[in-house]
Amino acid sequence: MRLVEGTTRIDRIPMTGITSNNNNTSRNPQTEALRQMLLAMTEDIRVVVIVLADRTHTMRHLVARDVTITGKTAAARDTLDIFSPLANRLGLGQMKWELEDLSFRILEPERYREIARLLEETRTNREQYLSLFTNSLGQTLLKNGIRAEISGRPKHIYSIHKKMVRKDVDFHRIYDALAVRVLVESVEDCYDTLGLVHHLWTPVPQEFDDYIARPKSNHYRSLHTAITGPENRVVEIQIRTHEMHRYAEMGVAAHWRYKEGARYDAGYEEKITWIRQILAWKDDAPGTGELADHYRIELFQNTVYVLTPQGNVISLPKGSTPVDFAYHVHSNLGHRCRGAKVNGAIVTLDYPLQNTQQVEILAAKQGGPSRDWLNPALGYLASPRARAKVRQWFSRQDHEMMQTQGRLIIEKELQRHGMTALRLDTLAGKLGFDRLDECLVAVAKGHISSHQMKEALADTPGPAVPKPALLAGRKPASVGGHSVLIVGVDKLLTTLARCCKPVPPDSITGFVTRGHGITIHREGCSNLTGLSDHDRIRLIAASWGVESTAVYPVDIIINAQDRQGLLRDISDIFSREKINITAINTKNQGVAVTMQLTLDIADLARMNQLLSMAEGVTGVLSAVRKQVTGRPSGAPRQ
Repeated sequence: MRLVEGTTRIDRIPMTGITSNNNNTSRNPQTEALRQMLLAMTEDIRVVVIVLADRTHTMRHLVARDVTITGKTAAARDTLDIFSPLANRLGLGQMKWELEDLSFRILEPERYREIARLLEETRTNREQYLSLFTNSLGQTLLKNGIRAEISGRPKHIYSIHKKMVRKDVDFHRIYDALAVRVLVESVEDCYDTLGLVHHLWTPVPQEFDDYIARPKSNHYRSLHTAITGPENRVVEIQIRTHEMHRYAEMGVAAHWRYKEGARYDAGYEEKITWIRQILAWKDDAPGTGELADHYRIELFQNTVYVLTPQGNVISLPKGSTPVDFAYHVHSNLGHRCRGAKVNGAIVTLDYPLQNTQQVEILAAKQGGPSRDWLNPALGYLASPRARAKVRQWFSRQDHEMMQTQGRLIIEKELQRHGMTALRLDTLAGKLGFDRLDECLVAVAKGHISSHQMKEALADTPGPAVPKPALLAGRKPASVGGHSVLIVGVDKLLTTLARCCKPVPPDSITGFVTRGHGITIHREGCSNLTGLSDHDRIRLIAASWGVESTAVYPVDIIINAQDRQGLLRDISDIFSREKINITAINTKNQGVAVTMQLTLDIADLARMNQLLSMAEGVTGVLSAVRKQVTGRPSGAPRQ
């Protein structure tokens, strides 16, 4: 029953089209992941053997019968990309070559018939020839005291086709259509055997390779030669020791990897080697009950293989969740992950994924990960790769926030010393930093003191911003730092109201306070519109002076969709425009954020220009000046 259930699960896997658009299917990551998934989802390796046998039967049926060409082609492509390499890895050579030839016959029938015609005989006749050849060679070696295991194989049609393409030669330059392998006890026996072979038959020029004296880069060792044997037919002969052969079949130089062009993976190699040994030892298993345990595998249980909605295979560590899946697909998708569907049903983000499940991520347009995902007790992440990406995201966010805080500290220091026109990167250089962002972070962390900045500024020539005088009675007032004309009054203290923050050329009105001079409000400020009749007599006409170089605090409101780097991008605009930010207050509401910034600007025209620039930042929905506010009634708080 377990074998039937295992084959049924494999039959449900969508395979068609995974690799059909890739010219080099053997190196396609999707093909490789699918092969591994077939092994990972089977508890008994015999399930894979049954599936391969079933596929062989299906291909024989497709070749023998007139099935629609679309169905034939899709099945042949899947067989060539998935099943024949799997048979090769498991050491099922007879099944592997038959699957390849049947697929090749469907995919390229004309090429198949051409090579078959050039071979001029059936595979059975070639096998009979090799049997006679190996018997003759074996008797010769035995007479000379060399113990050897000899095996022959006729090269199948698809293998001949691949070699012709790879070497860009015609059929008559393929010398291993008939091939013999000789395994001996020692290296000395290898060279003695080579000498006897060349004595018995004529060597083919330039077809001898000594990979024992000069091993390949993957440490493959063997002697290769080609001779003209009986009936004037060319035979390739490989001579190696038993140890060399085991390394070639099971080690880094494994034949299946060479044929597929696969990369070396030590862990995966160990599993494949173990499975091949299990299949080779099948005759040694004592009884039926023990045989079932003998074939049971748990080698691939540290990995789970799932599918994207498009059918691509994703391999993840065992216990991975939809969040791990999202980060594997793309970092940005992981950051925005808010939910998931598995096989069409909504699941929680800590749901452990299982083999062959299809996963769909539900993501927000903007946003970032939750710090809860880094808590191992909550089980959101099983992949070290995904955890690293979440940590990087928060590290970048913290870094950007520190930059903004450092920028505010420095700009306040520059304002205090009257050097607001000084470039920040110039100051960073004076403080010993090559990059401005490193300087800003150091200032925010307190690594750069106010005294160090003062010394750097003292050593840095820069234009100081002159402090403008106030105008009273059409004369600039020397108090308050703002250029305001108060009709009929001279040398009277004036201050700008903090409730409405007037800026030239706002229409303004003065309010005479008790002991604090005159406070300047914007017309329409609710602190003025709500005055009683008794207090209205304290209002006084006011207007802006001329040729003022002062800067004024103004509040702006920015509404945006929250995203990574939003605050940095907005701050960069004001930094480039040499606008001082004196305060920032943010309020998050899900994926939306509202920011209130206080800027020092000279006039409304400049403010409108900055608002337009801010609205051009990605994710910003609106940027406006804060409306006039204040107490709804009664006199202003002065």
